[in-house]
This record gives sequence, structure tokens and C-alpha cells, in this order.
Amino acid sequence: MQQRACSFGLILPLVLAFFSAQSQTAAFTEPPAWSKSAVWYQIFVERFHNGNPKNDPTPATIRIPGLMEPPAGWTVAPWTMDWHSLLPWEKAMNRPFHETVQFRRYGGDLEGVMKKLDYLQSLGVTAIYFNPLNHAPSLHKYDAAAFHHIDANFGPDPEGDRALMAKEDPGDPATWVWTAADKYFLKLVKEMHRRNMKVILDFSWNHTGTTFWAWQDILENQEKSTYKNWYSIERFDDPSTSENEFTYQGWANVPSLPEFKKVNVQGERISGKPYEGDQLAQVKSHIYSVTTRWLRPMGDTTQGVDGFRLDVADQIGLKFWRDYRKMVRSVNPNAYLIGEIWWESWPEALMNPAPYTQGDMFDAVMFYQAYKPARYFFAKTDRSLDAPAFRDSLLAEFNRLRKQNLYAMMNVSSSHDAPRLLTDFANPFAYKYRANPHENLDYIVGKPKAEVYQRLRLYLLHQYTSVGAPHIWNGEEMGMWGADDPHPRKPLWWKEMKFTMEGGSPEYPSYSPVAFDANQFTYYQQLIRMRKRYPALVDGDIRFIYAEGKVIAYERVLGKQRLEVWLNAGEEPVRIPRKATDLRVDIISGKSLPRNELILAPLSGVVLN
Repeated sequence: MQQRACSFGLILPLVLAFFSAQSQTAAFTEPPAWSKSAVWYQIFVERFHNGNPKNDPTPATIRIPGLMEPPAGWTVAPWTMDWHSLLPWEKAMNRPFHETVQFRRYGGDLEGVMKKLDYLQSLGVTAIYFNPLNHAPSLHKYDAAAFHHIDANFGPDPEGDRALMAKEDPGDPATWVWTAADKYFLKLVKEMHRRNMKVILDFSWNHTGTTFWAWQDILENQEKSTYKNWYSIERFDDPSTSENEFTYQGWANVPSLPEFKKVNVQGERISGKPYEGDQLAQVKSHIYSVTTRWLRPMGDTTQGVDGFRLDVADQIGLKFWRDYRKMVRSVNPNAYLIGEIWWESWPEALMNPAPYTQGDMFDAVMFYQAYKPARYFFAKTDRSLDAPAFRDSLLAEFNRLRKQNLYAMMNVSSSHDAPRLLTDFANPFAYKYRANPHENLDYIVGKPKAEVYQRLRLYLLHQYTSVGAPHIWNGEEMGMWGADDPHPRKPLWWKEMKFTMEGGSPEYPSYSPVAFDANQFTYYQQLIRMRKRYPALVDGDIRFIYAEGKVIAYERVLGKQRLEVWLNAGEEPVRIPRKATDLRVDIISGKSLPRNELILAPLSGVVLN
């Protein structure tokens, strides 16, 4: 009895602390507390898992009139086919592979996500970032036909959902209904919350698709449309002529993505640079209604999402983002907002996140800025960094951010918009520049050599021991490889599936066996467990203690807990005198170190406690 009472006495404060933390509301200028400890997993639903073949896309549902017409004989692609081979209808298109594959669909859906929640939980992830789920014809869903509905083919009743949506006035939120796909998504959110997983949705408030309801009204009514001022329209059609003079601005000059008009712009608007500006009041009102719908469905924030990832955020004026944060936090004070703040000048200069992370706009950005120098340190490239240069590059990024935002960063290294990590580490070329085989015939697209795996695992050890929240692009933990878009969007390599060997096209001569990599999965599990076990890896201060040649070391300190991370990215063993560290146990291997020196094998690392 005495022993049990003692145990309860130790547990009770932890229980009380837990419930106290859950009830805390983040200050308006602060990221939510949960964001620091998140282990992010990004899901691209169309390629994640096909849980219900009955709701698969059809030629009619992927059609973008005048821009993307499915060819005769179009069918859903078999999940386990050779990615580089072509189906009969694809061969008949007679287009380059990277264009043809945009017509391809595999049928991933929300039921597929639901069926894999045990898998995600076993991996250890605690926060899910969904690529757009908008009702939309494309595979990526950034071309929204409606922001306020989940894509009908992601849900259980596509035909019924389309019939329901047809009865709405999409410009009047009072008429909006909850479709079967919407309800299934809320069911999925509820189940993820039950498993202590946070959920954020991806939206672009910069543009829509050409099938978007307001754009369709403009196409039909031209200058008489109620929504004619929503978009950057350069010229309306003149009905007195046989030609169609209708022209408009698409995002990045992409005609399928008409851009919302920017208003109250101050000074020159330069892509990749923050600027003062806003969205039209009617557009803001619609965006606010959509945002509230997903944050507080049926009036209940506990059933809604936990924040948003905002696409091409630099394309939108700062006034809008300041107002948007106020609106979002008024609905859910613990919501997390993360912006895509990426290229200032492609392919060299990345943007400075600081203007967006001062407490009045975003809590974080997708922190590619920390990955780029890390790649040049850990991978074998033609722009190799030594340890002092790598340290200085990281400090330059860290020091321009407020500490609370630095620790809330989503530490992205690969995504739907970048090469997979194994492929990025296999190639010596500049980061994301011509990172595909149709622009660079020397680009490696197949299974990498063993050394690449070793280098990548050393980088991952850094990612999980540095400041900020680690992020996994779905499939990285499976050992997937793939070049830049469209190749990082292959269907996932599930363990229970048998895949055709990859490399069935003369354009892609590399032949590689495709299968779930249990070793990679186990390594990710190990890193996630370590991060959860040691609070210093979440909240601890970081201080660099060594940087010579290709060896870098830093400590993470939180109260009495101190960890040291030593990483040797070189190809030779390195001996470090024991006076450099008084810690002895490597928590990765569980082994005690020799008393007189620390020996780091080539391409190896230790975390000392």
C-alpha cells in the first residue's frame, strides 16, 4: 500500500499538469504550446492509400474544360504499377512523361487514411498536415472548385455529394450543406484527436481553379458577374466579335489557377518579397466563412481542425495576414498558422521568414531555410559545406527569428514540391535546380547506393535533435525515392503490397526493386521515441560546442537535462579528446564511451547523455 500511494503521489502532479496544459490558451502573439512538441506527417491523399475503390475518380470528375481533357480510354492507374511505365491511354497521348502523369489518378481517399491510423500511431507522429482536400478536379487540389467542401471523390458518396452541392448558393454560407465527404473528414478528425494527433488543412487564399463557382459565374456573365472584381481580370470578352478577348492573371502564369485581385497594395509588388496589401472585402468574407467552417464545424471547435498551412503566402499582402490571424485566433486561440515562405530568388536565395513571424501573422513557416545548408553539409554535393560554414548558416537562420517561433517551426526537408530525401542526397547538383530527369539527363532517379542511406540517416539524427518540430513527407519513412515534381508524388509503398520493378521507360533507364523499407521505418520510430523521451530536444536551449572539418557538435539543455549531439559527416574517423565532453552514454546505441576519447566513425553520430 505504501508503495502504491507513493506512485500515485508521483503521478497526480503529472495528471494535474497535463489537464492544466490542455486548458491553457496561447497568447495572441505566441505559437500554440503543442506546436513545439509536434512530430509532423504530411499526407497527400490522392497518393496515400485507396481505401474505397468505389469512389475512384472518373474522366468527368478530373476534367478541366478547355485546359485538361482526359484522353479516350482513361482509367485509374493500378497502385503497384511501375511508376515510369505508361498505360495504353498514356502512350496514345504522345506527350513527355512529366506531362502525361498529371492526368494519372490512383484513387487515394480519406477512408484510406482512416485505415492507416494505426500505422501512423505506431510510427509515432503527433500532428497531421493534409495537402488540400478541396473539391477540385486536379490530383493536388490547389485548383479549388469549392473551398467549403471536401473533394467528393475523397468521400463515400461522390454522386450524392455533387447533387447536394448543386442545391447550394455557394456565395451564401447560410445555404451550405455538409456532404458525405465533409462528414467523413470530420469523423477522421475526431478519430485523430482521440489518438492525440493534431490536424491542419492546406489552403491557398491566393487563387482558385477555373471550375471554382465564382469563376464559373464570371465565365458565363463576364462584366455582369457579381464576382467580376474578385479576380485579376485584364480584359472581358467582347460579345460583338467572334474572338474571345477574355484574359486574366493566373498564379505564376498558370491558366488553370486564376488569381484573386490584390487591393490596397503599397509600393511595388515583387514576387518573393513581403509587401503591404489586402484582399477584396468580399473575398475576405468568403475566406473567413470557409475558415470558420473547418475550425468550428457545427459550432464546436473540438470537432474542427487545429490550424492551417497557407500556400504561396508571400503572394498575399501583409494586411490580409494580420487580419487573418485575428480572425482565426478569435475562433480558436490555440490554432496554428504556418506559411509557405520559400523562394526570394530561385534557385539560390530563400526568403527571410522574420517579417512573417513577429506574432501578428504566422506561428511558423515551412523551414526549408534550415534544410538547404544541412543538405550541403551532410550530402555529397558539388557545394559541400564544412562544419563552421554549416554552423554559421544555421545560426544566421536561427538568430533572425524570435525564439518561440523558431521552436514552433515545421522543419521541412522534402514535400510534394521537392525531391524525396534519398534522391536529393543521391544527386550532387544544386538544391532543387533541374532536379528531375527531363531537365537533367544525369539526374539519378532509382534506388541510391548504401552511402546515401548512411548520409541521410545522419541528417535525420540532426533533424530530430535540432530546434523546431520535425516533419515527414509521407513515404519517406518507407524508404521511397523520387525526383522533383511529379516524382515525389508516387503512390505510397505499403508493406502489404507487391510492386512492379521500377524503370519501364527508355526515358528512365534505371531499374530498381520497389518495396517498403522496414529498416528506414524502424529508424524513424527510434528518432521519434528519442525526441519524445527527452524534453531538452523540444524545449532545450541549443549551443554549438564544436565545429571543425566535417564534425559538428551542439548541446541541448533544459534545466538539469543536458544532451550533446556529435555528428561526423566526413569519410574518415575522428578522435575527439574526452575533455571536449564529460558525457559518456550514447542514447542511440546505449553504449558507454571510452574514458579517454570520443571516436566518431565516418558518417556517424552520437547523442550523449
